Amino acid sequence: MTLGRRVLVSLLTAPIRVYQLFISPLLGPRCRFYPSCSSYAIEAVRTRGPARGTALALWRLLRCHPWNPGGIDPVPPPPRPTGSLDPPDRPDPPDPLDPLARVPQGART
Repeated sequence: MTLGRRVLVSLLTAPIRVYQLFISPLLGPRCRFYPSCSSYAIEAVRTRGPARGTALALWRLLRCHPWNPGGIDPVPPPPRPTGSLDPPDRPDPPDPLDPLARVPQGART
């Protein structure tokens, strides 16, 4: 992470930490989700970057209201890079210890 990005992440997460340390204890647990919206926001900004993390945190805050049932809602993982070494559509290699692995497809009974 570059110095500029670390500074921006720190600037974005500092007010949230102030809220967690001084305001949230006075209000008590109110968030309908796990992790709490403030913890979600910090994790989103740290793991997904300032722009995408802020957008995810704002979307989460918009969903945190009395008519939403809440529940477990982790920060989504980053998308897999294209051209990764193990694409999901590649079949598993045959097991060398399985005697049927070497039999042609149509010959199995």
